[in-house]
Amino acid sequence: MSVPYYVSPEQIIKDKADYARKGIARGRSVVVLQYDDGILFVAENPSRALHKISEIYDRIAFAAVGKYNEFENLRVAGVRLADLRGYSYDRRDVSGRSLANAYAQTLGTIFTEMPKPFEVELVVAELGEESADDQLYRLTFDGSVADEHGFVAMGGSVELISGLLAERWLPGLNLAAGLALAIAVLAGDDRTLAADQLEVAVLERSRQQRKFRRITGPTLSALIPETAPIAEPTVDTEPTA
Repeated sequence: MSVPYYVSPEQIIKDKADYARKGIARGRSVVVLQYDDGILFVAENPSRALHKISEIYDRIAFAAVGKYNEFENLRVAGVRLADLRGYSYDRRDVSGRSLANAYAQTLGTIFTEMPKPFEVELVVAELGEESADDQLYRLTFDGSVADEHGFVAMGGSVELISGLLAERWLPGLNLAAGLALAIAVLAGDDRTLAADQLEVAVLERSRQQRKFRRITGPTLSALIPETAPIAEPTVDTEPTA
């Protein structure tokens, strides 16, 4: 009679975590950072149809790295949950925190109960009335949630990018300076990123009702500097429209 093969729960969890981390690290990076009039999302994404950045609700947006089909399923579920809650109760009852908690429960259940974990990492961002009220929630493949401040980086060389952002991000950056900083840390020292290689969107405080706006085409090209060296960013003394 053969002896059944035994693997400890600790080893199973470790193997799942290593598998998910490797899958996420293979993806292109995403940077989310606060600027003077809202929250900026910048992703290295040459595709015009498959988005890493999307609107969830009036003041809430979503960014992701990893396997597209997995985080797209999560995005759609988030949109449905937000619409249902806003319709059943009040639009003000839809919050980034509640969506982050729902995503955390889903990812945690998948990680512990399914043979294969989701190879995804998410950011749920909610725009506040003031910059101090902005919320950035980072969710990892195992359902862990972190309340971030100022900026978040995911995917690719995340440790290097996070280190550069920690050194160079400043509160009150204008949109152009924030975009230049995001492009510089995504590109590194040996590359340049053009407008057609980027997906850029903002949650903009000065907009009415729905705050989400994609920045594409000539508008994006006008904001991108000809070169994007990693330089000390500037801070506007007055907010830009």
